[in-house]
Amino acid sequence: MKILGIGNAIVDVICKVDEDFINHNGLTKGTMKLIFDDGEFNKMLASLKIEKTISGGSVANSIVGLSQLGNKVGFIGKVSDDELGSKYEDGLKSEKVEYFYSKKKEELPTGTCLILVTPDSERTMCTYLGTAGKINENDVNTEVIKQSEMIFLEGYLWDEGEPKKAFEKAINSANKVAMSLSDQFCVDRHKSHFLDLVKNKLDITFANEQEMMSLIDAKDFKDVINFGKNLKKLLVITRGEKGAISINGEEIVENGIEKNLNVTDLTGAGDLFAAGFLHGNLNNLSITESLNKGREMSSRVIQQIGARL
Repeated sequence: MKILGIGNAIVDVICKVDEDFINHNGLTKGTMKLIFDDGEFNKMLASLKIEKTISGGSVANSIVGLSQLGNKVGFIGKVSDDELGSKYEDGLKSEKVEYFYSKKKEELPTGTCLILVTPDSERTMCTYLGTAGKINENDVNTEVIKQSEMIFLEGYLWDEGEPKKAFEKAINSANKVAMSLSDQFCVDRHKSHFLDLVKNKLDITFANEQEMMSLIDAKDFKDVINFGKNLKKLLVITRGEKGAISINGEEIVENGIEKNLNVTDLTGAGDLFAAGFLHGNLNNLSITESLNKGREMSSRVIQQIGARL
């Protein structure tokens, strides 16, 4: 198998909202908020019109993109044996993703992410992790990991306790490890742990500019470039309208963005960028070709609703 993703198994519920809704609910536009009370989550959902429901989760979106590009892929993520859990599994299988998880009835329901899309196409997320956040080392199949060229992890999934043990078991069994830092909220919450992962455990790190600046407490982007040079591992950073940059020791490669796109929804832009880049990396394309493939995939997904092509 080319690549195995391990991440939050989350069902995405996409809704269009106005700016007032974001402000009224005390949300910070463009970020992800974790909701721990299913009552609070359901109350918010009850006032909204659902545009689309789809199997999601950051790494799962990337893995589906890699499957669509013709790679043999798999995914591990925890769901409950409920209606959404069944929908989630069916959604992956329909995209030719091998699902290495046997669901059973859990105390918590399958995780859900409310994706609120404002008129400027920005997405703000409210996530009720449910059972997805309870992944543990018993859910991680080391034989499957050893048979994969690479594993791909997400910062959203990392947490103290059982998820951390699952991460460590996966990393210790893997041939190569890639990870997305996922969100500035995750970086700020787990900074010392993420820095240790980036420096000592990961072969490829994906981040956006804000996440990377926060991780190393950078004053400006030159600090990030210097960090990447000294790291001597592959660091891939998306920079919004400035495009993306890859840093690997002294090898620094940049690419710009596609112009004149009909941007509809930024959900999944980073996930699909990672899919395109990893496709290039796994199939021995050059860094420039890999960056361009990432740009192509992210450009396509932001012109539609939802995080999957």
